[in-house]
Amino acid sequence: MSREETQPDTHQNAINGSAGGPTGEEVPWDRWVRDSLLGDDQAQAALYSHCHPMVYRLVRRMAGSECADDLTQQVFLQAFRKLDQYRGQAKFHTWLYRLAVNEVLQWVRRRRSPVGPLLADPPEPKAGVAARVEQRDMLDWALKQLDPELRAVFLLKEQHGQSYREIAEAVGIPEGTVGSRMNRARQQLRNLLTLAGWEG
Repeated sequence: MSREETQPDTHQNAINGSAGGPTGEEVPWDRWVRDSLLGDDQAQAALYSHCHPMVYRLVRRMAGSECADDLTQQVFLQAFRKLDQYRGQAKFHTWLYRLAVNEVLQWVRRRRSPVGPLLADPPEPKAGVAARVEQRDMLDWALKQLDPELRAVFLLKEQHGQSYREIAEAVGIPEGTVGSRMNRARQQLRNLLTLAGWEG
């Protein structure tokens, strides 16, 4: 199975509000969905293989690597069970993101505690060759301190390149609320990274 993407992170751009967009790759979503509903195993496999990396990446950053595999599989089980509910009014990946966010938030509520509590000190800042890796660790640590709803909005925007309208559809909140949550997430991340000694 696919794992976290290997391209360089743009963490400082994310904190400052600049994000790269999606690849723009054309994929036959409607045909895959239609054929999957007709029982075409190849279409189901195509949906899974194309969408698994982005769903896994979102789930991993929201819930942590130790449970990301199980939660991602649960997202796809839900997706294929509910595929007949997809009406094409939103992009397929937006619909799938909504399932993923809901699955993670339900998991958080079942645990009855926030994901990534402040149990560990932030990473110590380093210089030289290790600085880039250390900054990535710092951002990962800071993201885990955010409320899961804020984290979902931030990741969908900055890591997955979703528009405010797409995020609103995926998370099930008004578009204006997306903006306010983004502002809160960025401010909290700045404060946390300052606490951790970020020098970006």
